Amino acid sequence: MADHEITEYERKRLENIKRNDEMLAALKIQSRINDLSTVNKRQRTESKSYKKSPTKNLKPETPVVLRRSLRTRGVPPDAISACGLKDDYDETRVSKILKLNFSPVKKVSPRAPVPLAMRDAYTSDDALDQKLIQTISGFSKKFQLSENNKFPCDLVKGVEKNEDFEAPKVRKMASGSVKVEALKLEPKNIARVVPGRIMDVRFFPTADVTMVAVGNKFGNIGFWNVDIENDDGNGIYMYCPHSGPISGIVIDPFAMSKMFSSCYDGFIRLMDVEKEVFDLIYSSEHSVYSISQSPHDTKSLYFSEGYGGINMWDLKAGKSLSSWNLHDNRINTIDFNSENSNILATSSTDGTACIWDLRHMNADKPKSLSTVCHKRAVHSAYFSPSGRFLATTRFGILILHCSFLFLGCVLKS
Repeated sequence: MADHEITEYERKRLENIKRNDEMLAALKIQSRINDLSTVNKRQRTESKSYKKSPTKNLKPETPVVLRRSLRTRGVPPDAISACGLKDDYDETRVSKILKLNFSPVKKVSPRAPVPLAMRDAYTSDDALDQKLIQTISGFSKKFQLSENNKFPCDLVKGVEKNEDFEAPKVRKMASGSVKVEALKLEPKNIARVVPGRIMDVRFFPTADVTMVAVGNKFGNIGFWNVDIENDDGNGIYMYCPHSGPISGIVIDPFAMSKMFSSCYDGFIRLMDVEKEVFDLIYSSEHSVYSISQSPHDTKSLYFSEGYGGINMWDLKAGKSLSSWNLHDNRINTIDFNSENSNILATSSTDGTACIWDLRHMNADKPKSLSTVCHKRAVHSAYFSPSGRFLATTRFGILILHCSFLFLGCVLKS
């Protein structure tokens, strides 16, 4: 009955399967497949077996010392071993010398808002800066009051004794003329004090020494003692107390051992020769473009900050006493009148030069006594020694404003 149920197609299929099986059995293909599978299993088992690691090299009990010469280590040769080791060779002394040579010298960066030692700011490796410190300290001490409280009028021309030392009375300076054709520039009077462009120059206000201080665009302040000719450094000393262009230098006329310097990095430092430090007086996120001091007030400092602002800084209290917004752009110079310390002149990149009276300065909207307008930026504005004239400069042009003669009555009010 089962045979009747199988169809013809199914019967042929079963016959083909049987014939194929007989053919495979005759070729022994199945046995070959079994042999190959057995070999593969054996190889996998061997690959997973534990392999013994190679024998490690044992470290020697005594460490291997690599000898290096002093030259390759950057150490200068020692005099005690230059001609070979002596019988009294002191190994402890050599080890101390090597430690000193390898000890790193950490210098404070001018960008750091901390006091900076003059030795760290000195750009040379020699010790000539001590001569500068001794020179400035010498003529600064001569300027101080004597034991009998007499003011040394012979050291400063035009100053008479006054009961109040901090507000000496200034004589009127005799007016005169200078024959320009008689002036000449000799090679011995030319020196490169600092690299790059000089931003500001100041003479030390003393008759004992002819010395200038200059600041360049790299943050260097250089000193040139013109009276020194046979010195190793030709009387030139350079420091780097700032990280940007020097915008102003002010020397205290009553304590010449102190000098203020301002910079575009927003720092104002005080070089104190007695303490041998560039102290930090003021720091700001805005650039300081100019700095000045009233001729009769050494307790305050005036400086321009940012765009058009002037700050009056109390040096003793360490805070701002007043601030005014005087111009629409940066203020390039601040200058006080010699006849009246309440009168000051400012020059600005906004194209104006203005004269102000500190006694009538409104904090909200200060009004100038007079304003001079230029088509371009005014780089400087300074009073004449008599205080009756104002000279302004712009790109390549010097202008003397005689029209300010009328200020004579205002200045004496």
